[in-house]
Amino acid sequence: MTSTAKFALILTAFISAACFVSCKENTKNTTTLQIICQNGSTKTVKAELAITPQEQATGYMFRKDIPEGTGMLFIFKSEQFLSFWMKNTPTPLSIAYIDSDGIIKDIFDMQPLSLETISSSTKARYALEVPQGWFAKQGITKGDRLKITDKIK
Repeated sequence: MTSTAKFALILTAFISAACFVSCKENTKNTTTLQIICQNGSTKTVKAELAITPQEQATGYMFRKDIPEGTGMLFIFKSEQFLSFWMKNTPTPLSIAYIDSDGIIKDIFDMQPLSLETISSSTKARYALEVPQGWFAKQGITKGDRLKITDKIK
């Protein structure tokens, strides 16, 4: 085997390994959430988990395409008043503030690129961002419950 072929083989193996690790990382930080509505129906959303301060600070910034049925769940260590804004976020979003028991306390629509802060009306442990209008389309309202699993505690 020539040195060029060996280099190409090593480079291919390295790129494949990097892709595998990268894909594995993304899979580790996503989960399927269930929201149990007061009428007894259950809705699901595939959510990225924002746990670290860096993940929480970045959120959906700079993303132009957020598919229906997906979202981002921000997980905080304890309940607190939460505030979010849409700095550098070009896609309209809706946000639900959720307490430690999984009860949705607030749902707000947020405008792209806005610097206005959208604050929870009560202390919350979680915030779930989805494409704007998704909660309404699914019939999800205040008082509905996020099923909290070990993965999102």
